[in-house]
Amino acid sequence: MQTKKRSLIESLTNVAVGCGVALGSQYLVFPLFGIESISFEKHIGITLVFTVISIIRSYVLRRWFTKGD
Repeated sequence: MQTKKRSLIESLTNVAVGCGVALGSQYLVFPLFGIESISFEKHIGITLVFTVISIIRSYVLRRWFTKGD
């Protein structure tokens, strides 16, 4: 069974990689939706909000799936 600490470490690692991908993809995707002229600081803010949400989601799902182990 995976410990809570290892679940958190796995989630943080997964999300850290995803955070870089998300930040880069915003520069490609936002203009497709007419979202232009956003400062770098706003891109970082948006990325951080979704990163925190992703950490919580990933951790909760990991614990739910390992509950039966």
